[in-house]
Amino acid sequence: MTELSEASRTIAGAILLTIVTIQIGGWFMTKIVRGQVPMTDFQKSFARAGHAHAGVLVILSLVGLLYVDSTGLSGFWLWIGRLALPVAAILMSGGFFASSAGKDRTQPNQFFWVLWLGAASLAVGVVTLGIGLITA
Repeated sequence: MTELSEASRTIAGAILLTIVTIQIGGWFMTKIVRGQVPMTDFQKSFARAGHAHAGVLVILSLVGLLYVDSTGLSGFWLWIGRLALPVAAILMSGGFFASSAGKDRTQPNQFFWVLWLGAASLAVGVVTLGIGLITA
């Protein structure tokens, strides 16, 4: 494996800093499960899903950055390989939270599309990175 480029190293540093927000989300989740934050069962499940997706996709983003500079990707596709996974982490977790916001909500609101946009970013990112590694 090659050494990280300056761009990938900077992005990795920024991603690592976001883990503090995930920790705060974990603290908030403890308030939810103790009943200190009133939520419907739907909202609780979307809060759990949003928190879990944030954590997993941030780690996947860091792993992707370890590999992206070893691919033959360049230009636009190199940047897709670097950024699509962290963007997916933001959009998917944000989509869960935003689409469940509102008093007594029992189904997703108009922001549900943000979750699907994140899923598309995840798919584009892993396919780009996978093809880049296979063809390197």
